Amino acid sequence: MARVVIRDLNKKFDEVHAVKDVNLDIRDKEFVVLVGPSGCGKTTTLRMVAGLESVSSGRILIDDTVVNELPPMDRDIAMVFQNYALYPHMSVYDNMAFGLKMRKFDKAEIRKRVHEAAEILGIQDYLRRKPRQLSGGQRQRVALGRAIVRHPQVFLFDEPLSNLDAKLRVQMRVELKKLHERLGTTAIYVTHDQVEAMTLGDRVVVMRDGWVQQVGEPMELYNQPANRFVAGFIGSPAMNFAPVRLIAEGDAIWAEGEGIRFKVPEAARGRVARAVGRQVTFGIRPEDLRVARDGEAQDLGLDAAVEVVERLGSEILLDVAVGPVTMVASVEPTVTAKVHDRLRLALNPDRLHFFDIETEAAL
Repeated sequence: MARVVIRDLNKKFDEVHAVKDVNLDIRDKEFVVLVGPSGCGKTTTLRMVAGLESVSSGRILIDDTVVNELPPMDRDIAMVFQNYALYPHMSVYDNMAFGLKMRKFDKAEIRKRVHEAAEILGIQDYLRRKPRQLSGGQRQRVALGRAIVRHPQVFLFDEPLSNLDAKLRVQMRVELKKLHERLGTTAIYVTHDQVEAMTLGDRVVVMRDGWVQQVGEPMELYNQPANRFVAGFIGSPAMNFAPVRLIAEGDAIWAEGEGIRFKVPEAARGRVARAVGRQVTFGIRPEDLRVARDGEAQDLGLDAAVEVVERLGSEILLDVAVGPVTMVASVEPTVTAKVHDRLRLALNPDRLHFFDIETEAAL
């Protein structure tokens, strides 16, 4: 397999600067996910690694070889596309074998590789079928099989699950993870779905407007977001935000905003001390809010009015008004809150986030 190194990578389309100074080190056998909203540059970055887009500036190395000028077929990569890109007039077998035939592989070797890949993917019984006779999940397996038979150094995935229904996406996520463990390949995967990113990636690269915002293991991004964008993008439901002013009162620091007043826990004081006297953005994840018991959370809670109750079985999502701000709280399924109820919500003291209101960097 291979290590992929990206140095100072840029891509410009006329006046549009789509990818800006991207630097990444992807280790051998690592599964790295590029995630971000539409237009953030993740697919363009992947296509430059594949050789499907030219590089405006910077370098891409696969196993210490600069591949900027190499055509895609010489990069020893295999790409799985969002739309499967199967030949409709060919059988599953011929679709999987096509690339090997173009490279003049021996028929026996082609047969061996196709049947091995089909067994791995559980599509042995479909090899004589045409793509139109397959379900979406089966077509996706054929597209994966076509990549597997290549025995490439690097697998590239461009939102391969986005055309599948929700249940099948979950199933295919599990299968992709198992497949990566079995093949031990280097993989770069692009998605706009942060749940896919969190469940699949050994490391996740969050992008926005062409810039890399943060690179880290999934739980590192979740627990220690570098800025407000990462904090809001990673996690479902998204993190709640509210503007507050940090005020020193004696030895304590208080966060105050419209409808909000709570004492900053001692563990967080060092992080916010330099921002005392300024307005900042306060962040709290829905799962770090809970309904306070009587007399609890006097100094570390929020008064809220329930606007919407979403009962999901394992949890209840409460959309609540905290002053002028709407927040979401994920609470126990035993909570009996109803619309228009007023609640006191306790904050998890170890899970408070604060961000600079101008730079949006985490404090």
